[in-house]
Amino acid sequence: MKPLNPAATSRLRAESEADAQGIADGSGRLTLDDLPPPDTRRWVMRRKAEVVAGVRAGLLSVEDACARYGLSAEEFASWQEMIDRHGVQALRVTRLQDYRRREE
Repeated sequence: MKPLNPAATSRLRAESEADAQGIADGSGRLTLDDLPPPDTRRWVMRRKAEVVAGVRAGLLSVEDACARYGLSAEEFASWQEMIDRHGVQALRVTRLQDYRRREE
């Protein structure tokens, strides 16, 4: 599995820690080429995080991301919420139930 894009990682970290505007830390700017391909069917943690980072960076709107990847607005919103509440690791499918139980 390829590692999370450094620009996406720094962008998510900056936003969750300091309410930043998604500015990369010098490791490079996130581009549409860094995002998963539109025909993605297997959503691993890294790919979800890259899509959220792309929207937060202004590369595409939530509506564009949902159309491009066949996602519902609710599903995308849940990815954002899990990152904001628990960090990128919360996007791991095997951990979702654990995090959701803690919120109840």
